Amino acid sequence: MTHSKGFQLAELSVVLAVLVLMVLIGAPSLFQSTADMRLHLAAYELVGVLRLARSSALRLDANVAVKFRTAPNGTVTFTLYRDGDGDGVLNRDIDTGVDPQIEPPRRLAHLGRGVGFGFPPGPPAPDPSSPGHPLNQSDPIRFNTSDLASFSSLGTSTPGSLYLTDGVKRLLAVRVANRAGKVRVLTYVPERRIWRD
Repeated sequence: MTHSKGFQLAELSVVLAVLVLMVLIGAPSLFQSTADMRLHLAAYELVGVLRLARSSALRLDANVAVKFRTAPNGTVTFTLYRDGDGDGVLNRDIDTGVDPQIEPPRRLAHLGRGVGFGFPPGPPAPDPSSPGHPLNQSDPIRFNTSDLASFSSLGTSTPGSLYLTDGVKRLLAVRVANRAGKVRVLTYVPERRIWRD
């Protein structure tokens, strides 16, 4: 009796079919977990940017704000500005050069590949600060009526939120509290219509 070394074509076909089936079953959850990971990476990059602005305000003993800009190609940059005339960092003072930038513009690395500022399609989520009301989806970057996240030399800040989505169904909010300047990330759970830490 002779023993054959290696696999027969039929055996190899069965093994390949099982592997393909396993990949097909696991692919959706793999894609979902990578989308969640990219969205959370983007959110925590924004947390880092906001904390950088707060620490710069403390270090410089002046109001410092972070301004986000979206280029026509979708690239998002942020720039830190310092109050130059004692009235806080204002868009008009940035435009006229009164409030100087303290660092060159930097690109947000984790936005893109489906992740960006905005809201997913479908019915609006409840407002995180007022759960009984729907979220106004007109602007994903909102700090009062401005797009400047400002921090004072005492560590306080302009309250506001940055909304991130994968463009399909996921939604995160990066929120800044006014008194302590604390930054936190909230995740929207659409099935339960709630926000969670």
